[in-house]
Amino acid sequence: MKRLSFPAVTTALLALVCLSAHTRLIDPPPLYKNASAPIESRVRDLLKRMTTQEKVGQLSTLLGWEMYDKRGDSVQVSEKFKKAVNEQQIGMLWATLRADPWTQKTLTTGLNPAQAALATNAIQKYVIENTRLGIPMMLAEECPHGHMAIGTTVFPTALGQGSTWNPSLIQQMASTIAREARLQGAHVGYGPVLDLAREPRWSRVEETYGEDPVLNGQMGIAMVKGFQGTSIKSGSNIISTLKHFTAYGVPEGGHNGGSVSPGPRELAQVYLPPFRDAVKAGALSIMTAYNSIDGIPCSANPYLLKTVLRDQWHFNGYVVSDLSSISGLMSNHRVAATPADAAALAINAGLDSDLSGYGFGKALQEAVDKGAVSTAVLDTAVSRVLRMKFAMGLFESPYVSSEKARSEVRTASHVALARQVARESITLLKNKDNALPLAKTLKRIAVIGPNADNVYNQLGDYTAPQAEGAVVTVLQGIRNKLGANAQINYVKGCSIRDTATNSIADAVAAAKQAEVAVVVLGGSSARDFKTEYQNTGAAKVSATSVSDMESGEGFDRVSLDLMGKQLELLQAVMKTGTPVVLVLIKGRPLNLNWPAANVPAIVDAWYPGQEGGNAIADVLFGDYNPAGRLTISVPKSVGQLPIYYNYKNPARHDYVEMDAKPLFPFGYGLSYSTFDYSGLQVQATPTASDVQVNVSFTLKNQSNRDGDEVVQLYISDRSSSVVSPAKQLKKFARVHLKAGEQKTLTFQLRAEDLMLLNPAMQWVAEKGTFSLLVGASSDDIRLKQDFQLAKDIPVRP
Repeated sequence: MKRLSFPAVTTALLALVCLSAHTRLIDPPPLYKNASAPIESRVRDLLKRMTTQEKVGQLSTLLGWEMYDKRGDSVQVSEKFKKAVNEQQIGMLWATLRADPWTQKTLTTGLNPAQAALATNAIQKYVIENTRLGIPMMLAEECPHGHMAIGTTVFPTALGQGSTWNPSLIQQMASTIAREARLQGAHVGYGPVLDLAREPRWSRVEETYGEDPVLNGQMGIAMVKGFQGTSIKSGSNIISTLKHFTAYGVPEGGHNGGSVSPGPRELAQVYLPPFRDAVKAGALSIMTAYNSIDGIPCSANPYLLKTVLRDQWHFNGYVVSDLSSISGLMSNHRVAATPADAAALAINAGLDSDLSGYGFGKALQEAVDKGAVSTAVLDTAVSRVLRMKFAMGLFESPYVSSEKARSEVRTASHVALARQVARESITLLKNKDNALPLAKTLKRIAVIGPNADNVYNQLGDYTAPQAEGAVVTVLQGIRNKLGANAQINYVKGCSIRDTATNSIADAVAAAKQAEVAVVVLGGSSARDFKTEYQNTGAAKVSATSVSDMESGEGFDRVSLDLMGKQLELLQAVMKTGTPVVLVLIKGRPLNLNWPAANVPAIVDAWYPGQEGGNAIADVLFGDYNPAGRLTISVPKSVGQLPIYYNYKNPARHDYVEMDAKPLFPFGYGLSYSTFDYSGLQVQATPTASDVQVNVSFTLKNQSNRDGDEVVQLYISDRSSSVVSPAKQLKKFARVHLKAGEQKTLTFQLRAEDLMLLNPAMQWVAEKGTFSLLVGASSDDIRLKQDFQLAKDIPVRP
């Protein structure tokens, strides 16, 4: 046999080494990194490679604003972030780009859009390059009426959005919010809030669309479609997180997070439908509420999180806790003795992700180690989170462009959209003798009140600090409208709450010299840097606090009166005899009894956002014909509460002191135009398993002014096997008609619109007589006709 020489052996060995190295170089990457592989295969592959600690870490969503360091224009990850990644293997962050007094991020210490993109890129780069598996982060942000970050577009809060009665406009708004957030590196937007606001003393009314499940559901669908688009992989869309699951908006006594006790039928028929509608629209995330329902906390409620959400609605996304609500199972609700017990309760009930990092983390690891949480339960939760990361394409495209963030956030078109949403939200409550619109020929105008020129008071809660000139106040809007053609005198008059000082005498003097006085009152959710906050972000209320904030998370009210010396200011200005227009900027219904009886014109703008001043001026001076409609009833007294329009039969009777009617009902709002309804036709046609009720009528603009009318269709079940609402909104449309124009409008109802839960807890549209009501508000019915349903029709909603 021929023996190889030493050089030949060396050459052969080198060849083997090279071949081995080459083989390693061409080894395929792990399946989970293969972009062409099915998502479910990638999830399974990644899951089997993960340790228990890595799985637990993927479920922890830490406070993100602590995770970067800003030095001049450069941004890098903080040591706290590095430690969290290395020790906890975290997979998500929340509010990384948030700036407000709670986070202590200001215009100086926070991030502009370009810097935000640099920060999120740095976070992704670190976690991808410095962890064993390189799993990218998923970043969630607050996005209820704009991305809560510096330099983004600020739209009206949800109560104003609802008042537009225009879901297509709200979808356009949500798409804009999503794009601004995604350009900066966010992936999840917290919103919409789908709680029914049936307790106006509650601090978070402004974050809701109002008191009605059908309207809230339609707005929820619009937000989900706007946020998520047709693909969350687009680079312009974000995951929508529905809040707060569920019945959070009716706490006992108005106490934020307080317990509620609706029966199972009421829960299913009233509080769950908006969430069901949004889930059916494709929502990929949902947040549990702080409250308990009939003694079971929502963050540990298997009926809600498994039976309803997964089994009945086939929800395919992930469930996240509200901030610290898992640890709250122990500290607040007291249904868990230890953090590990709380973690086990939550995840076993179907909750997937912990917002805060305190509910899961070590506590969940301990629960797994002692057998209180099975590997299967843990894997299911982790899979739901990983599925979203793969679906968004984060493994392939984790980074964003800082230049795009710089140039494409808060563009001129986005600002124009904010103005349009604000204009459509403005609700004209009173206009005696056509006091409005005001003439542009006016030469002397007094603009008075604590909300006339206060930037933050018109923005609502969940708003970032604003650069100088970014927000147009009412005073500035009127100046923009009239320019140098009028003398405009501004006097604050008083504060929202503080009674220590005022300038009412100066306001009276200004009003006496004016042809008209525009008085801007209401409330405020504006946070300041003196306020202290709970670890959930809710404000701590102090008896000695004199900030303007009387609404917003944590600021529950015992009355609905105008606070401070506001009513005194208004009454003093009215005594001058100068015509007065009252403009309201606020986040909840307030006591307007005296203004409604005495002030000739009242305009409600809720919190109208950054373009609120221009939008209000457009309405005041007739460049825009208002058509906003109330989505929440305005009571005459807290003694009437609850006063929502769709109360259950029997009819309410009057009190000793006053009647039972609201001051302004659900659906109410005036216009500079007048509209006539006529020719109602209703035809119910049964099918094999459904019914089709076709409704048509004619709407005519009888005025000489173009305008919008919000037509509303209600149903009243004349006789049912269980107690039903006196009436219930089913369809609506915001319709634009030119002066003198008329249109034939059509709506279609199906069995699902007529269904109820019968005594056997089965969904059915019951045979019998229904009254169909068409009108301009819940209390202004113009057309009415009965129709018959010949047989019971089972329904699967």
